Amino acid sequence: MKTAGGRASAGDFSKQVGAALRRAAKVARKTARMYGTPIYVWENGKVVAKKP
Repeated sequence: MKTAGGRASAGDFSKQVGAALRRAAKVARKTARMYGTPIYVWENGKVVAKKP
C-alpha cells in the first residue's frame, strides 16, 4: 500500500509478505492433500515429512 509520498512503509510490506506466505502455505497443504503427498518442513534443525 503506497502512502502519499509514493512509498510503502516497511511495516506494511512485511505484513503483506507474511500474508502472502500464509496463503501460499494453505495452497501447498491443499495440493498435497489432493495428491496424497507429504509436506516437508524444517523442524528442530532437520527436514521432516508431515502429512498435510
